[in-house]
Amino acid sequence: MLSLPLCTFSQDTDWISLFNGKNLEGWTVRGKAEWIVENGVMIGQGANGHIYATPELTDLEVKGTFRISDQGGGGNSGLYFRSNPPSDNPDGYPRGYEAQICHSQKAHTGWLWKPGTPTGKATKLITKDDEWFTMSVRAVGPDIQIWINDELVMSYQDEEYKNGFFAIQCHNTGMMIEAKELYFRDLGN
Repeated sequence: MLSLPLCTFSQDTDWISLFNGKNLEGWTVRGKAEWIVENGVMIGQGANGHIYATPELTDLEVKGTFRISDQGGGGNSGLYFRSNPPSDNPDGYPRGYEAQICHSQKAHTGWLWKPGTPTGKATKLITKDDEWFTMSVRAVGPDIQIWINDELVMSYQDEEYKNGFFAIQCHNTGMMIEAKELYFRDLGN
């Protein structure tokens, strides 16, 4: 089991902050990507890896603001939920769901992925490299929805992954993922 520190509450009592905007307190790095905080933004680059945050949830909402940049290797990232590091390789790809962040492939930003597999199709691509966008995810039981810039782009039902942590991915060298304004809500009873 992944043991991580707890998150802090935001000023809005419905939402809990995942990121304090100052440092990586409350996050656990896995893999070889380098993660830093600069000017209130979490930045991942340099290699493949993930950064995990608590808590471990079943039914949830998560939201954030993201920007991805292709720096010669292709920009590819994702916001994971109900995810867990593999027990046989904690630095490997999480077992769980990923809300894709990638503007250059068919299964683009807004698609739902399961490990290595595009699963729930996004209706359209409305984001571009080097531009900030918002992403929100709601997962209650088998019902999973993803919004990009407040527009619902993906709805899917799947029951494979029941609970887990949040994570952000840095997929490869030659790219950078930036994240800020990260919040969640526990919708479990």
